[in-house]
Amino acid sequence: MTPPSAIRRVGVLTGGGDCPGLNAVIRAVTKTAIRMHGIEVIGIEDGFLGLIENRTRPLTFKDVSGILTRGGTVLGSHNKANPSRYCVGHDGHGQPIFRDVTERCIDTCVRNRLDAIIVIGGDGTMACAAPLVRAGVNIIGVPKTIDNDLVGTEITFGFLTAVATATDALDRLHSTADSHHRVMVCEVMGRNAGWIALHSGVASGSDVILLPEIAFDLDVVSDYIRSRMRSGPGFAIVVVAEGAKPAGGHQIIARHDPTSPDPVRLGGIGHLVAQEIEKRTGAETRTTVLGHIQRGGPPIAADRILGTNFGYYALETLMKGGVGRMVVRENNLFTDVDLLFAAGKQRLVPPNHPLIEAARGIGTSFGDHVSSGSRGESAAVVV
Repeated sequence: MTPPSAIRRVGVLTGGGDCPGLNAVIRAVTKTAIRMHGIEVIGIEDGFLGLIENRTRPLTFKDVSGILTRGGTVLGSHNKANPSRYCVGHDGHGQPIFRDVTERCIDTCVRNRLDAIIVIGGDGTMACAAPLVRAGVNIIGVPKTIDNDLVGTEITFGFLTAVATATDALDRLHSTADSHHRVMVCEVMGRNAGWIALHSGVASGSDVILLPEIAFDLDVVSDYIRSRMRSGPGFAIVVVAEGAKPAGGHQIIARHDPTSPDPVRLGGIGHLVAQEIEKRTGAETRTTVLGHIQRGGPPIAADRILGTNFGYYALETLMKGGVGRMVVRENNLFTDVDLLFAAGKQRLVPPNHPLIEAARGIGTSFGDHVSSGSRGESAAVVV
């Protein structure tokens, strides 16, 4: 392993899906490396695909100037290129053929004289990086995902912008729901975690919040909506995470992509909930699916700051001798954890999370049989 004093060239890549704040991290990594340590920075294009195909380019001060406010990633990204299980084609029956191309990634590191790589991504990206770490490549991870579901860190950059976007959409749905006396169901992203739904639901004053972590009862939801429509304001807002499921039911899968490291594509629960509400209550109900709107656009100020901090600490962790680490924020302090510990795991919303208790206290329904405002036995546990 290259000692910190001998590090001369560092690669940086953005894995998985795009996310607000990626450019803030790239900018911080590049400027910190050049200005503070005299290290060359090599951008690896389109995530691990660029590492597999040896597609790289130098990053200079000029290359990262003015990108702080931009959404997406100037390096490009790719969410299907897993080095240990890379699709190289299809057989005669149309089934994907996978190969382990880890050695090709190592060869790219050697050819570009990379002493380490800053890998920016979520749990899937860290899982893809794990075999490279085990093979001797020094990788420093930076936690990115709008889902906020990466183990080891209390927050990931991109999440706060996604919440702001979802909250703005829900605010707009409020006014049209009120005008037409309708129920508006809004499906948000998050995969198996309900962080976006929980935070945007509370921030927007949504009446019902349905999370993957709390199985919901459609009868409970419908009774709540019926009561609100008859004796309340005459409209209702329901925010549902894409991974939410009714009690005794399953998540709704929109499609499978066998060539992807994460082949399941969730989607459709919003339409199901809306149909059931209208059928059971008679209230006119509409569905909005925000989809990739939550991933796009410029990062809000908080994510620009968070991304800058993460990028800086990634370089500092490397230069202090960090090997196979992921920078994290815990208790509002920046530190690092073993990357292999975080790889391939998901951080879910605890059912007794303080924000859930606060929402129940003001009368928000989570579609379960816990009365709004009552505290369960586990409520005293703070996570």
